[in-house]
Amino acid sequence: MSAAATLAEAVEPLRADKARSAVLLDVDGTLAPIVRHADDAHVPEPTRAPLIRIARGYGLVACVSGRRATIARRIVSLGSITYVGNHGAELLRGGATTPDLDPDVARTAGAVRAFAQREWASEQLQRLRVRGEDKDVICAFHWRGAPDEDAAEAAVREVAARAEDEGLVTHWGRKVLEVRPPVELHKGRGVMALLREKQLDAALYAGDDRTDLDAFHALRDAVAEGILGHAVCVAVASEETPEELEAEADVVVDGPAGVRRMLEALAGAL
Repeated sequence: MSAAATLAEAVEPLRADKARSAVLLDVDGTLAPIVRHADDAHVPEPTRAPLIRIARGYGLVACVSGRRATIARRIVSLGSITYVGNHGAELLRGGATTPDLDPDVARTAGAVRAFAQREWASEQLQRLRVRGEDKDVICAFHWRGAPDEDAAEAAVREVAARAEDEGLVTHWGRKVLEVRPPVELHKGRGVMALLREKQLDAALYAGDDRTDLDAFHALRDAVAEGILGHAVCVAVASEETPEELEAEADVVVDGPAGVRRMLEALAGAL
């Protein structure tokens, strides 16, 4: 469904009234290609160019990421748009320097930090080259690129069991475990908060991982509640894209290159 004609039809409801339309985008695997080391991620300039034009012409443009909002903004390198970070825990508005943190998350984040510090010091995880990522209120354990990915994943699953024993919440992504506070936290929560702030007719969300399903559901709930008139859910396909994401999508595009073509279609005539 990534043919130009099909893509043009899918984005037409947004292009019809850009000022009352929202473009919401995941970052890793969507705008930025997946890389072996997360710190190396960046959005290629050919993708940033149409995104900049969209930011100037659409009513709402935001990136919705599992990373910290400030890190997502660094990867995208566009300070004028909004960033929802840590799966809805943070909101960094265009031009702001400090994100707003969900108060429920702030009250419980200390337990996550204490757990992460203990686990990251584990000799087993260090030997297996499991990489820790400090997201402030969320901690992540990555095994992509480890010398023995199967052994590293097995060790991370033991970490998950210990986290759950301590009352923390675990969430699995593409070769990553996240340990989160015991608070309802997902991308859909952040997306719905943004939509409720604006008078919008249409919104599009594009993502590549299981965590993006919650954003799909939020857009469709917004239509059901009358907050939106039209929603477009876009799955970004790769060898690792979950089948359920593609099954629930209105449109499937081929990797970050397909996302770039989608952005170019949205930016047409701007």
